[in-house]
Amino acid sequence: MNNKTMIQYFEWYLPADHTLWKKVAEQAKSLKENGITSVWLPPAYKGAHGGEDVGYAVYDTYDLGEFDQKGSVPTKYGTKDEYLQAIQSLQAEGIEVLADIVLGHRLGADDKERIFAYGSASHDRNQQTFDKKKVTVWTKFTFPGRKGVYSDFTWDWTNFHGTDYDAHSKENGILKFIGKDWDTDVDSENGNFDYLMGVDLDMSDPEVLEELDRWGDWYLNFTGVDGFRIDAVKHIEFHFFKVWLEKLRKSSGKPLFAVGEYWSAELERLQNYIEKSQRALSLFDVPFHFKMFEAAKSNGQFDMRTLFEDTLVGTDDALAVTFVDNHDTQPGQALESWVLDWFKPMAYALILLRDKGYPCVFYGDYYGIPHNHIAPVKELPLLLALRKNVAYGEQTDYFDDPAIVGWVRHGDEEHTASGLAVLMTINQGGSKEMCVGQAHAGETYVDVLGNCSETVTIDEKGNGQFLVEDGSMSIWMNRLVAQELQSL
Repeated sequence: MNNKTMIQYFEWYLPADHTLWKKVAEQAKSLKENGITSVWLPPAYKGAHGGEDVGYAVYDTYDLGEFDQKGSVPTKYGTKDEYLQAIQSLQAEGIEVLADIVLGHRLGADDKERIFAYGSASHDRNQQTFDKKKVTVWTKFTFPGRKGVYSDFTWDWTNFHGTDYDAHSKENGILKFIGKDWDTDVDSENGNFDYLMGVDLDMSDPEVLEELDRWGDWYLNFTGVDGFRIDAVKHIEFHFFKVWLEKLRKSSGKPLFAVGEYWSAELERLQNYIEKSQRALSLFDVPFHFKMFEAAKSNGQFDMRTLFEDTLVGTDDALAVTFVDNHDTQPGQALESWVLDWFKPMAYALILLRDKGYPCVFYGDYYGIPHNHIAPVKELPLLLALRKNVAYGEQTDYFDDPAIVGWVRHGDEEHTASGLAVLMTINQGGSKEMCVGQAHAGETYVDVLGNCSETVTIDEKGNGQFLVEDGSMSIWMNRLVAQELQSL
């Protein structure tokens, strides 16, 4: 069985030239050849900023680049037909397609309403800042450009909990609508982190729940996607996606892989969500991202033995989607925590060449980020090739030194000449004896990255004395197999 590998196919600063859907369709064959088995595409529906919108300022989830709304027919990434073609092109190569969905909030309403609301403190949403007063809020979504095609459902203030702007007084501040209470089973940051941005959907409103069920069925049938990347789950009632996904899986007859973004470095919060959602979806391993971020900027002081402690992949790997960086952590973004370039090859080895977790490669590392003059990670194609061809078999860890750590994949019978040994350090170089197995006795191993020029001969017991240079990584493997891979 091939190792699963996902790619996040966008970064924040892509030009708004409406060409991404065409590009990914053209790249489908190449992605497959490079070992990509699933593609996470950005939000495909019309945002409040029309053709400029990255996709998270959700306006109309039924407009996939088909209607003249918010000043544009196409979205930032292209038209509805190009999106559907991209999905079909990827699936024709055997690649699964994950749709990015954002269900917790809406922005860009078509009209205002005059209602009563209470003030909520930004640092503690449970604390009231002022008593009931009349406010004017952007809460009417009538989608005049779509004119009821696909759905005649419209939204008003009764479908939402609150917002953050009074158009009458022109004042910013969190407003909780009269008769409404924040959902309680959400992240406890800021007292209650139900409210994130725009107008916040009321997940206790039967009308809202029915509409989201209808939309889910429509979207799945209309696009044919294989699963979902789900935005900002910590701000949405924890049981919601368990129920929502259960219904969709039953109606479609598909397993519908889903991964949620719960942005927290605290493992306990992710574990709590997994328990409350009854393991209905995987989560991005944010704690592990921060481990790599800290290691990279520690000036060699991070204890590498602790890399997998208090991470999802270290405790519940079946639901862990590992990643190095994404559109939120890239330079210039709100959650910026960019893993430094020198450590990037090691970070990708940690997610691509081990036997646990479902790794997700970032577009900005694969293609580069011209906006920030960031080049692609030059080792990434080789690491993907190693994952596809040789990173198989039982794994033995050598996380026994605070500076130099490594692991071995012993290979398996299904993948000819598979197996490798990885050694890395964020401090001074050195060596470590590791056992690759008696099946490899007598073989000559080389560093496929070329960081060490020496060769290692595997002894009769399967052991080798492997080397690594200062602040570097070496990936050791059979010399003949390495030559074959490098010629691809």
